[in-house]
Amino acid sequence: MSLTSEPTSTKNLLMELEPVVAAELDRHLSVAREWFPHQYVPWSRGRDFDGPMDGEAWSLEHSTVAPAAREALVVNLLTEDNLPGYHREISTIFGRDGAWGTWVDRWTAEENRHGIVIRDYLTVTRAVDPVALERARMRHMQGGYQADHGTKMLHGLAYVAFQELATRVSHRNTGSLSGDPVCERMLARVAADENLHMLFYRNTLAAALELAPDQTMRAITDVVTTFQMPGHTIDGFLRKSVAIANAGIYDLRVHLDDVLTPILRQWRVFELESLRDDGNRVREELAEFLQRLGTTANRFLERRAQQAAQRS
Repeated sequence: MSLTSEPTSTKNLLMELEPVVAAELDRHLSVAREWFPHQYVPWSRGRDFDGPMDGEAWSLEHSTVAPAAREALVVNLLTEDNLPGYHREISTIFGRDGAWGTWVDRWTAEENRHGIVIRDYLTVTRAVDPVALERARMRHMQGGYQADHGTKMLHGLAYVAFQELATRVSHRNTGSLSGDPVCERMLARVAADENLHMLFYRNTLAAALELAPDQTMRAITDVVTTFQMPGHTIDGFLRKSVAIANAGIYDLRVHLDDVLTPILRQWRVFELESLRDDGNRVREELAEFLQRLGTTANRFLERRAQQAAQRS
């Protein structure tokens, strides 16, 4: 790959990245493991609900999942539910032709399993109120989804690289703190998919850094400095995210140490020698933001520790 001295058009970048996408797609298909959502659901725990089946109405006492993990499971599921919107957005950004299109459809098919298995688990185990969950799904999906950076290809690629890893980490930590080994096993299986998806996007963007380093650095910095999870429009998201952060499932320190830093290190963004003046200035902007984020994350941990000490 040769470095460009002038901005490269989105169309040209898509074409130049096509062989990389094809190779990453082949790699993904060679390591992705087939699995079946129904095998991760404890069906023997299920019983009829109220309504046409004249069963028992849901009650909070039915749930054995830790409260913060319950909040995280709802957020994670409602996020997965918006898959039609994500499919539309990435199809618009990456196109439906060639290796790009094949990947988009494969990714969508794999992601669909996540919503299936989480919802089945939550319903069968009565972990959450199914009526409230369905109403929340309707509201959230009717709100639609629109990518924060529109149809900018490099921004979209950078965003999904970070977002897939963030989702993997969130699922893993939710399972670990759920108090239910079945839930932990299920979310570990989902997280394994998310990790493979992250690798696809991370490796593809690494190639973009070689082809168009300054443009890609701009995209990375824009995404990192404005990052928010795709479920941020869920009703009550702020309250839920505070509970999730206070439990240590996903907070600023986790975001910095387990999501941003590993990917940026893999891309060697602070070692690149191919950047021009504009790219170097953008990289400095990124470094300053990460430093501020680290300070804010430390303050949050200190406050959380103080609050825990006061409660004990």
